[in-house]
Amino acid sequence: MFCDEVLDAVDAFASGDPEPDSRVSAHLASCPQCAGALSRAREIEQMLERRPVPEAPPQFTARTVARLRRARWRHEQYLDAGFNIAIGVVLLSIVAGVWMLFNLSGLALVSNDVVGLFGTALLTAASRVEPSLPLYAGATALLLSALGIWWWAERDAAG
Repeated sequence: MFCDEVLDAVDAFASGDPEPDSRVSAHLASCPQCAGALSRAREIEQMLERRPVPEAPPQFTARTVARLRRARWRHEQYLDAGFNIAIGVVLLSIVAGVWMLFNLSGLALVSNDVVGLFGTALLTAASRVEPSLPLYAGATALLLSALGIWWWAERDAAG
């Protein structure tokens, strides 16, 4: 047994956590330096036990918990920001990849034709619906006024 091994465990032996085994006890009996270190550590332990324990200041627990929550929240905010930046970079790369695919493969020309076709179809549908718009507006106004009266009556009956 070496002094370094015993000296590393002296504080634990002084507080009574583990009891020294036979090898450590034999070394302590034969080595005055280690025995002296153990006796000094026991004296310090006894002095600390005799000393009165100060009371925690008022609101100590609440302030400590609040500080821990703030620190945790701040850490989560940094983590969220990093995650959002990573997702943004991934989405930007996907959009860039699709754009490059459209430009390199000639699909951009086809997509322009598709947009034009949908625009023409939307204009045709709007021109067909246009004569009926006053009828739809009147029906919507009638429905909204009926719902408003019903809400008013229910509110008045419940109160």
